[in-house]
Amino acid sequence: MENRIPAVEYRNVTKTFGTTIANNKVSMEVYEGEILALLGENGSGKTTLMNMLSGIYYPDEGQIFIHGKEAVIRSPHDAFKLGIGMVHQHFKLIDVLTAAENIVLGLEGRLDLKAATVKIQEICDKYGFAVDPGKKVYNMSVSEKQTVEIVKVLFRGADILILDEPTAVLTPQETDKLFSVIRNMKADGKSVIIITHKLHEVEAVSDRVAVLRKGEYIGQMNTRDTNAAEMTSMMVGRSVSLNIERPEPIHPTDRVIIDHLNVRGSDGVMKLQDVSFSIRSGEILGIAGISGCGQKELLEAIAGLQPTESGSIRYVGEDGHSEELIGKDPKKINDMGVALSFVPEDRLGMGLVGSRKLAANMMLRSFRRGKGFFTDRKYPYDLAQTVVDELEVVTPDVLTPVSKLSGGNVQKILVGREIAAAPKVLLTAYAVRGLDINSSYTIYNLLNQQKQKGVAVVYVGEDLDVLLELSDRILVLCSGKVSGIVDGRSADKESIGLMMTKLKGGSENEQ
Repeated sequence: MENRIPAVEYRNVTKTFGTTIANNKVSMEVYEGEILALLGENGSGKTTLMNMLSGIYYPDEGQIFIHGKEAVIRSPHDAFKLGIGMVHQHFKLIDVLTAAENIVLGLEGRLDLKAATVKIQEICDKYGFAVDPGKKVYNMSVSEKQTVEIVKVLFRGADILILDEPTAVLTPQETDKLFSVIRNMKADGKSVIIITHKLHEVEAVSDRVAVLRKGEYIGQMNTRDTNAAEMTSMMVGRSVSLNIERPEPIHPTDRVIIDHLNVRGSDGVMKLQDVSFSIRSGEILGIAGISGCGQKELLEAIAGLQPTESGSIRYVGEDGHSEELIGKDPKKINDMGVALSFVPEDRLGMGLVGSRKLAANMMLRSFRRGKGFFTDRKYPYDLAQTVVDELEVVTPDVLTPVSKLSGGNVQKILVGREIAAAPKVLLTAYAVRGLDINSSYTIYNLLNQQKQKGVAVVYVGEDLDVLLELSDRILVLCSGKVSGIVDGRSADKESIGLMMTKLKGGSENEQ
């Protein structure tokens, strides 16, 4: 392979942001007709490296060659002209437009939507996509939206594709379909670069693996010649155990009881319908479901952040006395002595203030400490330093604004702060989304520690392998309804994946 001209070649590429070196003299290649997995811990420089290829950033030093010729890529428009397209984790589609309209949006020249639709269908037929060009984006599933994003870059002539966390919110069945499409693109001579933290998927679909660590290129290997343990060691710089511990539940007792809960969204659509289950102390309850099936509304309703239409949410104290939570705002819930810690799906929109420093964000939980009008400022500073040290947050110091951190490091700050609040009930939504494997296992261990302290832990996750390893029970949601509640030790990934897309009418088996 080394005798071939690479589709992409980085030569000593360096990119800095202030005093932070995101990429340091990186040299690596990507070849035609191959699938390259780009691995590294949070803050290792993966996205920055790809953003320079896609025209979002420009290197401070070094060169980028495309098909053997040096390229100057100063904008996404430049990247498209070179046949480079990046599909970001957060889709960039306009909901009120159709798939075809989104695909051609921004193209130069006279717009012929009928001809564009024919070309879109040809692309879909060639690679195995399933998308209706006339369907509105707001009526699409997550996988359909992702398909539109991929078709959009192919429509523009991309033969080098960058996929950032492409399976983050897909079911196992949808992931299999995506991998089939990616293999078809490889067979057609396309170069595909995948940024992912899911090593079992790396093993399933990639040809080679390239590893970054702390902004530097560590090396590459053929996927068939390596394994998850070796890849992790290269990313972290030491061996890491890849076993998720699952201690037995500690005296499980109903702590929160949800009964016939119905929630209607601001758009008038029912988000949750007749949902009933219990959250038990001393165990981890996993919640599985495709994106948008009601997980967000469920957790927000329990935390007092989402109005409900009907039903009941009761908190049961250690003395057996229960009180209704519906109708109480988060402050009243805390004043009742009910500690609900909430790690939201939107970490910067709801969880943290990006413009504020790490220590200041800790005060969002501790501002009532102190006397009178004076806030205890030492505690949040010390807590921020503790979280940075224990969770290995990559940051210059605790006085750095949160917006300056990588997404994974932002997540570490949020999870660490919530756990430090010593909750009785810990609600987590995608607690490891965007985290590297080492950081993810740190979070799993923290959740298990809370479980062993008798905390009732709710874990909303998108990786079914992790849900099956971590959870004592798994609640499956489908279109806002309970599709079933299964034992985490005996369930299998395929059946849960089917329950996520089709109601099974399952019910909780109380034992």
